[in-house]
Amino acid sequence: MAFYENTIIAKQDLAEKDLKTIKNKYNEIINNSSGKVIKIEEWGLINLANKIKNYKKGFYIHYKFEGNNKTLSEIKNKISIDGAIIRHLTVKYKKLDTSVEYFKKK
Repeated sequence: MAFYENTIIAKQDLAEKDLKTIKNKYNEIINNSSGKVIKIEEWGLINLANKIKNYKKGFYIHYKFEGNNKTLSEIKNKISIDGAIIRHLTVKYKKLDTSVEYFKKK
């Protein structure tokens, strides 16, 4: 299994309840498709550099996990049909750094 980071950008007009639902949904998807979530970071509402689908801001949720191709394909399939997600990015790592949280609220 390899290490991955997956960042999801959700629409800015979602309720707090909806954000928790999205966070738990993708956590379960990773864990149920032969993956293991190591850390979840909620970066909050951040301005986008460019408009995406007429949104100027988005809620960022960042997952650090261990998984395989099945895990990645399952995440990609679910994100593609989820209307609340406007962008996502998955990056593969040889080793995960779980100690640094770049967008931690102070």
